[in-house]
Amino acid sequence: SMASPKKLQGLVAATITPMTSDGKINCSVIEQYVDYLVINQGVKNVFETVNGTTGEGLSLSTEERKQLAEAWVTKGKDKLDHVIIHVGALSLPETKELARHAADIGASGIAGIAPSFLKPTNKDALVAFLQEVASEAPDTPFYYYHIPPLTGVKIRVEELLDGITEQIPTFQGVKFSDTDLLDFAQCVNKYQEKFVLLYGVDEQLLSALVVGASGAVGSTYNYLGKQYNVMLEAFAKQDLELAQQCQFCAGEFLSFVIQLGFGVAQIKEVMTFASGIVMGPPRLPLLRASQDFIEKANAKLKSVIDHFPKLP
Repeated sequence: SMASPKKLQGLVAATITPMTSDGKINCSVIEQYVDYLVINQGVKNVFETVNGTTGEGLSLSTEERKQLAEAWVTKGKDKLDHVIIHVGALSLPETKELARHAADIGASGIAGIAPSFLKPTNKDALVAFLQEVASEAPDTPFYYYHIPPLTGVKIRVEELLDGITEQIPTFQGVKFSDTDLLDFAQCVNKYQEKFVLLYGVDEQLLSALVVGASGAVGSTYNYLGKQYNVMLEAFAKQDLELAQQCQFCAGEFLSFVIQLGFGVAQIKEVMTFASGIVMGPPRLPLLRASQDFIEKANAKLKSVIDHFPKLP
């Protein structure tokens, strides 16, 4: 019963949490957001809709996270292939409650980060935590979200995956958001038949595809999904030169905004002008992106999309 109708692969959007100008979550635009991803971007999977990163998941209350999860599962029905809900939190009871809720509403999977204040210091501690969470949703595929730059938990994924299904039978894969391609390649080398290995550093996706990523999760696929799909197709056809041109072109945008200071607050503004759907401000402690950033990033994005390579 565990197998999803379609294996999670290709591009997966790490979604943004829309907010009203007074800082409340805004579920009223989720339907429009789903349609934009599917129709405009050719992206049919979403991951960590209420996530620790792009979706500001750890800045939201449990109640808000549940409401968002329900909105995505409901509005994504028959349109999205996979809706994976991020349930990670700093406390185990909260994470378990979110896992149960995601299973109850019919999410196609749940994901969790390592707790990042009091941190697991070794594999056994991390597996014990994840096992408690996954067991709350015994029929729902479970994914580990590896993001050491934000959690500070650097336990190697290759080590984590060794024997994990014995302790977590629902374990299905990893979102790997780290630049350590040696660890990632070792995971592919040993576990590509067994697990879904999704790469999470968008500006390095081509490198990860070369070592065997089964797909990619990232915020960039919210607004450059169509373009990255060209890269995936070029790579699948073994047209490495075209795939490189695509990665360079996407990299030109990402490199530009990273130098200006590119975080979740900035991603919200990029998505607002790219999609026309108002994503609103971020929640404190994040501050809204400046008007200067918005103007420069908007101009750069338009130019990159205009010059993006096309399939022959």
